[in-house]
Amino acid sequence: MSSQENPHRTHDFMGGLSRREAGDFTTDKRVLALTGMALVVGTGGAFAAWVLVSLISLVTNLTWFGRLSVAPASLAEAHRSVWMVLIPVIGGLVIGLMARFGSENIRGHGIPEAIEAILIGGSRMSLKVAILKPLSSAVSIGTGGPFGAEGPIIMTGGAIGSLFAQCFNLSSAERKTLLVAGAAAGMTAIFGSPIAAIMLAVELLLFEWKPRSFIPVAVAACVSVCWRPFLFQTGPLFPKQFHMDLPWWGILLCAAMGIIAGIQSGILTTLLYKVEDLFEALPIHWMWCPALGGLVIGLGGLIEPRALGVGYDIIDGLLNSSILPASVLTILLVKAAIWLVALSSGTSGGVLAPLLIFGGALGWLVGLVLPGDPGFWALLGMAAMMGGTMRAPLTGTFFAVELTGDVSALLPLLAATVAAYAVTVLLLRRSILTEKIARRGQHITREYGIDPFEFARARDIMIKEVDTLPTDMTVDTATSFFVATANAHRIYPVVDSNGVLKGLVSRADALRWQQEKEFSGQLLGDLVSDASLPVAHPDDTVGYVADLMLITDAGRIPIVDPQSGRLKGLIARKDLLQLRHTLRASETERRPYFGSRKGVDKEQI
Repeated sequence: MSSQENPHRTHDFMGGLSRREAGDFTTDKRVLALTGMALVVGTGGAFAAWVLVSLISLVTNLTWFGRLSVAPASLAEAHRSVWMVLIPVIGGLVIGLMARFGSENIRGHGIPEAIEAILIGGSRMSLKVAILKPLSSAVSIGTGGPFGAEGPIIMTGGAIGSLFAQCFNLSSAERKTLLVAGAAAGMTAIFGSPIAAIMLAVELLLFEWKPRSFIPVAVAACVSVCWRPFLFQTGPLFPKQFHMDLPWWGILLCAAMGIIAGIQSGILTTLLYKVEDLFEALPIHWMWCPALGGLVIGLGGLIEPRALGVGYDIIDGLLNSSILPASVLTILLVKAAIWLVALSSGTSGGVLAPLLIFGGALGWLVGLVLPGDPGFWALLGMAAMMGGTMRAPLTGTFFAVELTGDVSALLPLLAATVAAYAVTVLLLRRSILTEKIARRGQHITREYGIDPFEFARARDIMIKEVDTLPTDMTVDTATSFFVATANAHRIYPVVDSNGVLKGLVSRADALRWQQEKEFSGQLLGDLVSDASLPVAHPDDTVGYVADLMLITDAGRIPIVDPQSGRLKGLIARKDLLQLRHTLRASETERRPYFGSRKGVDKEQI
């Protein structure tokens, strides 16, 4: 039956998608194509991680020990000399030149830049960044920078995923999925932590929880961990089983450890951006700032050489309690000082490994007066510092478990990271990651929630008592009505004697009819009848109504019964805004449910 034969049927502007049975998710079969692409991206991320780690080892061996090798090297073996001061300065100068004449995007620790590319840049990253980021990070860390490789590999792996996605006809959301898949694959390869990498993607990078993005990211992480035995090693990076037998009140000590780490995180984050402000106030070009940061790194190395570089040996020493307390305190103070200055100077390097050392060192020192192995409290300090600083408590929890392989520590770790997360959320408006983005003029919200437009139905917000005009009203009468009625609406639905919607008439229509005499005497029902009139049904989501307004450029959408076509209500743009106001009020207005019931309708009781 055609739309002309059935007066109740209207044109479906949304292709019927709004009326179908709503499922839990919006994911379709395109996720299979993205999953296939994630296999390639996961492999690329794993090999990019191997290249980055090899470059760091190469630069470290070449500059500090004069040997051509990619074998891991610890700067604890470096000799104190003038050369120890000059090497980081030269490295900072090289990075400044690379950023000035290559790409300024290589500055920083990688994750904020990846977030910006996702939210602002349409998930498009350049080949130049994919090449220069690992090179600059290798120079920075290899010449003594107190950074980790995870930030650069997240940026590099993300660039690989983005470049691969740009070879195909993909949407911005699909490019984002592959970008994050590459980032998760890179992190998985270095640390052997696929679950933590996936959680990092969810908590920091995806800004959604959808199968469309989660499945490909998980596949890429799994592919990367399969490549890891051939590229790095098998098993946890720092295998350790603590077998802690805490009393029932021991969980409170774990939470207290998290609170301490949260306060430490807040202090370091605040100091970081205070120092960055000082660098920005210097009367020199930012290109020279990494060299100044390198000077501080070198001076710190004269005090404690182990504070230079990634410091995985320090993490291992803390977990196994093989470092003296005085050395732990010195490493904590020196590494924190040079990290604050170096990162603020705009050099290239990650924050995850330093955060582990900061939290682990403080946790180990506090653990000296707590029951059990100090290494256990160091592990809690690491996880809490990471979870609180990055505002990613689940990532911090699973990361610590995967680093050590100690599943028995899961509950204490969760207590510590959640406590640290609560402290930093209450102390600081933004995290160490989002503060940098905010300083560039972009606000990032890290909260997820159900879209109220997709949860509410048209019947919930529509105006039920709608003023209408009859189909047998003449044009002359309608024109006089609009002119004579001071508070007349801009648009009125036109209905027949049974309340069936026939069309809409506006004040502009009335003015046009007044100008054109041939319409005089005609009935509204003959002029406004339009089978393609955009309408919605009471059970349609408000999101569908909003999309319909956008597609048809209509300010008001009639709500009709799907069977009879009778008008049930009307939704205007202000009703959509009112829904948002109602949602906000539900979060801010507080009143007791029990107690005084004054003003409550008896029929509601």
